[in-house]
Amino acid sequence: MPTVGVKRDLLFKALGKTYSKYRREANEMGKVSDDEFQKLCFEFGLELDEVTTEKQMITKEQGQVEAAKDASEEIIYRIDIPANRYDLLCLEGLVMGLQVFLGKLKFPRFSKVGPAGKGTAPQKMIVTKATAQIRPFAVAAVLRDITFTKDSYDSFIDLQDKLHQNICRKRALVAIGTHDLDTLQGPFTYDAKPPKDIRFVPLNQEKAMSGEELMEFYSTHAQLKAYLPIIRDSPVYPVIYDANGVVLSLPPIINGDHSKISLKTRNVFIECTATDLTKARIVLDTLVCMFSTHCAKQFTVEYCEVVSAAGETKQYPDLAFRKETISVAKTNAYIGLNVSAEEMAKLLNRLLPTKQTDADTLEVEIPPTRHDMLHVCDIYEDVAIAYGYNRIPKTLPAKMHIAKQYPLNKLTEQLREQIAQAGFTEGLTFTLCSRDDIATKMNASIEQIPAVHIANPKTLEFQVVRTTLIPGLLKTLAANRKMPLPLKLFEVSDVVLADSKSEVGAKNERRVCAVNCNKTAGFEVVHGLLDRVMQLLEVPWDKATGYYLRACDDPAYFPGRCAAVLYKGTEIGRIGVLHPTVLQAFELTTPCSVVEFNMEYFV
Repeated sequence: MPTVGVKRDLLFKALGKTYSKYRREANEMGKVSDDEFQKLCFEFGLELDEVTTEKQMITKEQGQVEAAKDASEEIIYRIDIPANRYDLLCLEGLVMGLQVFLGKLKFPRFSKVGPAGKGTAPQKMIVTKATAQIRPFAVAAVLRDITFTKDSYDSFIDLQDKLHQNICRKRALVAIGTHDLDTLQGPFTYDAKPPKDIRFVPLNQEKAMSGEELMEFYSTHAQLKAYLPIIRDSPVYPVIYDANGVVLSLPPIINGDHSKISLKTRNVFIECTATDLTKARIVLDTLVCMFSTHCAKQFTVEYCEVVSAAGETKQYPDLAFRKETISVAKTNAYIGLNVSAEEMAKLLNRLLPTKQTDADTLEVEIPPTRHDMLHVCDIYEDVAIAYGYNRIPKTLPAKMHIAKQYPLNKLTEQLREQIAQAGFTEGLTFTLCSRDDIATKMNASIEQIPAVHIANPKTLEFQVVRTTLIPGLLKTLAANRKMPLPLKLFEVSDVVLADSKSEVGAKNERRVCAVNCNKTAGFEVVHGLLDRVMQLLEVPWDKATGYYLRACDDPAYFPGRCAAVLYKGTEIGRIGVLHPTVLQAFELTTPCSVVEFNMEYFV
């Protein structure tokens, strides 16, 4: 959960309040104390973590009073913000949210506008095909006629840092660049070039550097060195330049010094480059919505045209308001309330624009600042926040019953015990694995496997969610190949399969998998285990009402030594001797026989 530090006096001034140290004085004179503000934060769904000063923070972090001698003693509120509330990561968003919550401000209508002046073309960014090699997406916008103060400028920079650390995943998914538009000439080009062909003066430096020199120069930098590995090993680096060839930035590392913004900047060009277009759109929407409050025409943003590598032109930012409908009766039932549609609409308007359409239906408008609203259950949560969690009546469950174990988990525990008694040792392997583990090493193509892929894998070992338990057990065998034979392992766990019919696009499937590794394959060992499990489940050997085997071909198994396990005519698994190339891929030298089947049919 990110923590935002805001200056108390600045926050109260923006809220139209003044501070009092004592609660009694605050109540009598209409002021706000620390306790009163903490209560307001709780009602709004936040938590006031700490009341401190810059001097105290430095002393606490570094343990040296001397290091903080020049630090400010201005009071700072450190507020814990939910990780998905990107709109509350700065003073502007916090003030806007609290003012709407307190009923002092109607929810702003953010809008995108064209450039001022007849016949003036919008700013354009052209994305080249070369960017597909490293960071293929870009979005952009302009904040026109903005006025910065020292505090709002610091807040603007701090919000970018907070977004980089949060949704941008330390710039791996999205990198933000902000520039003084008056120092540049459009259209802009987003390209990818070899590092030796890129040369510019980095931010706050005086000497021009190539891409290679820049990597070397910042390799010891306290903050920027963490971002270098994102592009360092790539044959090309992403770069943005204007119509005159002036470099704006080398994302995700650093901006150019030529276009740096300052307190005197009046027009800000914002660009976001990304590996995830959805995240880039969220980041851009958040940034421009928060700081359009400082523009001459509040809550308006000048759009930019982005021409993709495919030649498609789109306007950014989106600033889209979408509508959702909720049932008042269902909302009351989920939360445990009994409020009318009129009262619920009044409550929700403290957080989201809402209107009543009929006796049981509310139409809720989701603004571009609330990208955390993914489902109607998120709206239910906002109803509960607006009503007040402490005010929700405590009730006993309508029906009392004795809990029981989930049937699938109960059967899983029973089978684990019985398979262990059959002489097999249980393994517990990673749910994530590499693409090669479930595809190449198993003599299969990844395109033909219904795997769920990780969007931003940290390592090559964890790229997909496993679709079979076999690779995990084979890697366990490889790690224990010095142990005396036979090695008999089993696992009863879930695999995950992509499923377009499922609400979330994937489904879990509980499977039983056992491997026998010996000087001979020992097919009869795993066949015997399968028979024993079926005996325990009281499933007969019968084609119509029970289970049976049918010969089949599978590239992971030795030709002619593989069979499908069928239950009432439906294939539920495979049994056989693994192919030598599969064993070689997992660094095994002894034959292995395997059985794997779906156990959910027997619950």
